[in-house]
Amino acid sequence: MSQPEVRTIDYHTGGEPFRIVTHPPVPIDGSTVAERRMFAIGDPAVDGLRRMLCFEPRGHADMYGGFLTPPDDDGAAFGVLFWHKDGFSTACGHGTIALGTWAIESGLIPADPSGVTDVVIDVPSGRVTARVHTSGERVTHVDFVSVPSYVIAQQVPVPTSRGDVHADIAYGGAIYAQVAASAIGLEITPESIDQLIAAGREIKWTLNDSEYARHPDDDRLSGIYGTIIFEDLGPDEHGNPHQRNVTIFADGEVDRSPCGSGTASRIATLSAIGQIKDGQHLVHDSIVGSRFHARAERGPGDTVIPVVTGTAHKTGEHLFVADPADQLFPGFVLR
Repeated sequence: MSQPEVRTIDYHTGGEPFRIVTHPPVPIDGSTVAERRMFAIGDPAVDGLRRMLCFEPRGHADMYGGFLTPPDDDGAAFGVLFWHKDGFSTACGHGTIALGTWAIESGLIPADPSGVTDVVIDVPSGRVTARVHTSGERVTHVDFVSVPSYVIAQQVPVPTSRGDVHADIAYGGAIYAQVAASAIGLEITPESIDQLIAAGREIKWTLNDSEYARHPDDDRLSGIYGTIIFEDLGPDEHGNPHQRNVTIFADGEVDRSPCGSGTASRIATLSAIGQIKDGQHLVHDSIVGSRFHARAERGPGDTVIPVVTGTAHKTGEHLFVADPADQLFPGFVLR
């Protein structure tokens, strides 16, 4: 057991945790963040650090975090490798919102006197921006400006144990399957979480090896990352579409927030089917009642640039250690 001490700064975005490791104590090789992700997946030291910080007893099955890295070039402030209990993901909107908040609150990046500061971040799926809004010294909210997003397929039939359903599949930095809760006979409530997890996992793994899970340009981004199970709540008082969702990502993890990159994929889908008009935004609620607002800007070709707005709050700072006598190190996942 040679794992060094690790300091973290923890935030939550809409209830979803994000554990920031500003100085990973192990080397993460690669010339780009995408290359560093592939290195991390195969490197025992980096993956061991992920397990230590994510697994119980230091984390839990739904823990999430990121290792900061150098950026791909001088156009970004830093890079980040996102991680969860099952590995390293390609995108994370809630993490981007947390990182933007932390960058301003920590003083890493001075807040612009205008009240809007762009924190540019390199992630495995490309370059994103956390547009941080401030009032005085306080961060009020952050816009996550995603990578170009688009629909891959619509109304794909998926057999499940709850009957046949139809999924829309879209890319928002990661690939998501999207299914109406009514199609599987469920509602987005905490009381239904076990059934929602089971349905989300079943849909993901049914589609994961299909043609619909392939990224057209970079196979490192292939695979169904998560299943978004949503319900339509009708228009809000201003005529904007209002939905509630739960995103089941990785292998049965539950996003407590409305899911940043998942919201990006929903924006791509809703734009494609005409449910988001010019000047409108999506009011997107989570299973715990937190909320993002999201809109679409025009992207290259047939893509859109999702802009997802939310808030993040610091929850603590930690010094994690490894006791040489700890027979459970680096930890375990009970669920």
